[in-house]
Amino acid sequence: MNIQDQLKYISSYTSKLLRQTFGRGPESCFAATADHYLVMNIRGFISPLEDVLLQNGKSADVDRTRNTIIKSLMNELRGVIHVTMDAEVQSFYHDWNFPNNRGVIILELDKILIPSEVNSTINYGAVEKEVARISNLVQKVPEAIHISQITPKILIVKRSGILVPIEKALLQKGFKDELYVTKDDLEKMYFHKDGNFDEILGQAVTDIFIDWHFEQDNSLMCFILKQ
Repeated sequence: MNIQDQLKYISSYTSKLLRQTFGRGPESCFAATADHYLVMNIRGFISPLEDVLLQNGKSADVDRTRNTIIKSLMNELRGVIHVTMDAEVQSFYHDWNFPNNRGVIILELDKILIPSEVNSTINYGAVEKEVARISNLVQKVPEAIHISQITPKILIVKRSGILVPIEKALLQKGFKDELYVTKDDLEKMYFHKDGNFDEILGQAVTDIFIDWHFEQDNSLMCFILKQ
């Protein structure tokens, strides 16, 4: 299979896997790859049980449950990607925008399948500065920021060295879940409300997804631009 056929197969397989686990699959699952990343852009994926919980203000419970289930699916997905693309999954990230009923699953691979695109209309330096500015409002300026253009409408930003001492202390004392929920609410609020990304990117940003690997002291952000 060529790379596009591989991506279609991965998309279809992921949809089937989600359907088997959650009782219903997403309305659409689009896979794209560039640099070291494989991104699955997912739409229309809230189960009836999750919908009830969300309507009753239990989004944190939905987050925790979905996080556990998605993690349980990764071993199977890792195997499929290894067989299909001859690539190893080094780490994975996922995040969901429940009001918009959209989400992403992002796999960090051990090799580059397609080089990252360069969009001449985007000032990547300005994007990096804005990410650093907003990060500093919430915690601190990351030690490193790396930007990858996956498609013209999907931008990945990896931040490394993001944790402040008090966050590291909370993690050592076993407050990982509490820290995750707090950062999830706080960072997304700042990036959505205080960021000037529409102006910097020259087009509307429909979603900003964020996930963290506390053990690796990094975070992955995914900007979805208006189609």
